[in-house]
Amino acid sequence: MTQRVELATVMDRLAVDGLITDYAVAVDDGDWTAYRELFTSDGRADYRSAGGIEGEAGNVAAWLAESMRVFAMRQHLIVNRRVHFGILEQDTGDTARVQADYVNPMRLTADAPDGSPAGAPDFVYGGRYTFGLLRTHDGWRMREVVVREKWRRLPG
Repeated sequence: MTQRVELATVMDRLAVDGLITDYAVAVDDGDWTAYRELFTSDGRADYRSAGGIEGEAGNVAAWLAESMRVFAMRQHLIVNRRVHFGILEQDTGDTARVQADYVNPMRLTADAPDGSPAGAPDFVYGGRYTFGLLRTHDGWRMREVVVREKWRRLPG
């Protein structure tokens, strides 16, 4: 590899890492406009293994907005990111697959008298994300997100 190719790969890895972080922050902050903007126009998300839905990113964002209202605190910790760049139309690096593990503590809104996220989380979930990414004119975007919940810790 030339230095130019290596630098481009490093820049792509940083951009992909930023996209995954932006995803976690959008969900945790309930910024559903930002969530939708992370996807391609045909992007989809699949949360069925965690008790959710599968569908077009805008529809899933609406479902998330409704279902996440009961949680005053959520914090996705996305770790162990494995990035593999692919080929689209004879050009290298136009697609990427990311596998990443997550731990997601959440606290119910009703548990604190003022709705504040004080105290220990009520629920903690863990699993693995698979992200399918595409390089667009606007940068890297998600074509798909698949959640594979592996475990959960519930109250009591």
